[in-house]
Amino acid sequence: MTFSSYTTKKINQIFLEFETSKNGLDEKESFLRQKKYKRNEIVTKKIHWRQILFRQFKSPFVYLLIFASLLAFILKDNINGVMILIFVLITAGLGFFQEYRSEQALRFLKQYIISRAKVVREGKEKLIDSRDLVCGDIVVIEAGDIIPADLRFFEEENLIVDEEALSGESAPVKKSCQEQEKAAEEIYQAQNIGFCGTKAVGGFAKGVVLATGLMTVFGRTAKLTIETRHISTFEKEIIKFSKFILRLILITLILVFFTNLLIKGQEANFVELLIFAIALAVSVIPEALPLVTTVSLSKGAMHLAKKHVVIKRLSAIEDLGSIGVLCTDKTGTLTENILSVDQIYASAPKECLFYAALAFSFLSGRRREPNNAFDLALYEKLTKEEKNKLNEYQRLKEIPFDPEKKRNAVLVERNNQKEIIVRGAPEVILDLCEIPKEEKNKFLNLAAKEGKEGKRSIAIAKKEIENEQILKENGEGLVFLGLITFFDPLKKSARQAISSAKKLGVKIKILTGDSREVAGAVAVRLGLIKDQNKVISGGELDKLPILKQHQVVNDWAVFSRLSPIQKYKIIKILQEKNEVGFLGEGINDAPALKLANVAMVVQGGADIAQEASDIVLLKKNLNVIIQAIRDGREVFTNTIKYIKATLISNFGNFYAIAFASLLIAFLPMLPLQILLVNLLSDFPMIAIATDLVDERELKKPKNYNVKEVILIATILGLVSVIFDFIVFALFYQKGAAILQTNWFIVSILTELVLIFSVRSRFIFFRGKRPSFSLSLLSIAAFLATLIIPFTLFGQEIFKFIKPQPFHLLIILLLIAVYFICTEIVKLIYYRIFNKVSVSRS
Repeated sequence: MTFSSYTTKKINQIFLEFETSKNGLDEKESFLRQKKYKRNEIVTKKIHWRQILFRQFKSPFVYLLIFASLLAFILKDNINGVMILIFVLITAGLGFFQEYRSEQALRFLKQYIISRAKVVREGKEKLIDSRDLVCGDIVVIEAGDIIPADLRFFEEENLIVDEEALSGESAPVKKSCQEQEKAAEEIYQAQNIGFCGTKAVGGFAKGVVLATGLMTVFGRTAKLTIETRHISTFEKEIIKFSKFILRLILITLILVFFTNLLIKGQEANFVELLIFAIALAVSVIPEALPLVTTVSLSKGAMHLAKKHVVIKRLSAIEDLGSIGVLCTDKTGTLTENILSVDQIYASAPKECLFYAALAFSFLSGRRREPNNAFDLALYEKLTKEEKNKLNEYQRLKEIPFDPEKKRNAVLVERNNQKEIIVRGAPEVILDLCEIPKEEKNKFLNLAAKEGKEGKRSIAIAKKEIENEQILKENGEGLVFLGLITFFDPLKKSARQAISSAKKLGVKIKILTGDSREVAGAVAVRLGLIKDQNKVISGGELDKLPILKQHQVVNDWAVFSRLSPIQKYKIIKILQEKNEVGFLGEGINDAPALKLANVAMVVQGGADIAQEASDIVLLKKNLNVIIQAIRDGREVFTNTIKYIKATLISNFGNFYAIAFASLLIAFLPMLPLQILLVNLLSDFPMIAIATDLVDERELKKPKNYNVKEVILIATILGLVSVIFDFIVFALFYQKGAAILQTNWFIVSILTELVLIFSVRSRFIFFRGKRPSFSLSLLSIAAFLATLIIPFTLFGQEIFKFIKPQPFHLLIILLLIAVYFICTEIVKLIYYRIFNKVSVSRS
């Protein structure tokens, strides 16, 4: 069902189509329809927690880690085996927690479908379970009710509905029961339709049910939200990375194993070679990667928690670093979502304000409090004395606001003096007043000028009468009192947040359900656009050719009157070239939030929006998003440091040892020695998560460039291979134990100094100083590497011999030269790489 066609139909046509009447359905017919149609609820395929848990282990990287753990246990290296399993369980646990929470979004959706609804059955009003509503039912709506299904109104008395959560319209809207001349294409245009999940804030109405459950506008939005499966950028890139490593390891080990057998023939020890190959495989797997990223992400989450930001999906912190476009809703995120009186253009401003307040619709009801944004703004502007004075007036009659005539009128009496007060659109009210043409044009121009600035205007007029006549169809003789304008103020933090985001290379786009004028005015005030007309509506965007749509979405910054589907569509187009973050708060934002690479919600937003999000801002300060993006880039940078360092050193040693095994009769390093190298070198690597990051690394969005990582790892890996062969050439003739011991020391020390080289793109002394944790753990690993070969434990378990002082001196000199060489190669590489990147861009 689409609501559009029902906005122009006469109510009798609709009754005929749904075989119903004002008296409603009879119980037998409603029972038959319940059996024929689905219940009025949102039902999606349930996913058991076991399925979610199983999904966490369906990753090539997890396969690698489990394989490495089993091999470590086979080699009786229980410490390494247990550590790898812990890493796997941490990763799987985090993933399970995130996905399980995501699947609970359905629970929050259901609370928007109320449990009871008032219907007319066989001419009598009765309360039923809202799940039992069927198409053709007649539903009664009163102030405070949440509308339980999509309805077409056929009777109403001053019904005001808050549709912000669904449409993005910041002000409550007046509903009508009259058919429209033109079919409504968007939610905000449908004046005679009540949408499921929206709330009546004033008045009374009756409507016929057009759609229930997943067939409602809300239901389709919910279905899109629940069924959107989001895979984080971090997750996708880790899968690519692990697949690459897996292929490389398998191909190399097969070649090394069989080449050894071919070269050495009958002298080859099959079992020893197999264990050696297995140890090499374990050594090259970066098993500490899950722990490094977990520590980095946890550090970022704790830092943001102090700023009142809740991180629901840990990997979202790293994804933040990749954001190139930040899309945000306007209402409640950039603006306060509270209308305030801006200007009163009148000869007697206080009188104008007071009479505007006298036209409050809520004064005639039981609750004598404002029930819409305009009334609330006016009420807040009154003094205490003026509020008390309102109660001295008696309301005799009222004409509720008419969307067609764009005005409302009230008849009030005080001290036997009767007055009619009319409030509405300036062009309508001015036509009813006795006012000079020049004066009229002056106020019309004022209203037009304020409208272009995104402000809303109402005009107020009055007339004293002697009897209880009410304002005629073409009212005349009104006295014009003035013009009042309203605006939704910007959040104090919004302008600074937008400016800071731009400095970080993040494009900002406003996606809102509000009007073109309001959206444009906000964007201009924020400094996002210069021309207020540079705004496109969702309807206009849909009418463009596909290629033009993609161009506009990427080039324009402000989009107005967007439906949930249109927001979703814009995010999808942007994701073709960018990582996209989205900040919203309403039901209408939920599908886009679920699709975005990073979903952010302001506290107080709809529960379904909060559940679809990755990050919740407990305080409405948008500057924390910028801090979160900075934190994300720091986490990303530190993760890449680990990947580069471990690839360079592991693959350097991997190929050098593998090739060396073909040249000599003994193994260049024993399996247990290889595993010890792996353990000691990974020990300080964990501290990379706490490392400080150069400011220059934070200026652009961060993206995993697997090719770039592999390229620099290959280049610097060759440097490591060269130095490994220097060690091999120096010591292989001195016996197996001397070569194995010295190569063990060199392997760890080169990896330790490599960390301090690759941690910055700049020359060592120009980068930020290393973190205390990284320095401390590196020193500890350095000392342990030198001490272990001297101990009885190292000599008996790992078959080391006591290193000779002269050999140690040669090793330390080699390490110093190695560090200098890696710095030189690194600087040359980044100078060339940066030039290539600039020329491509």
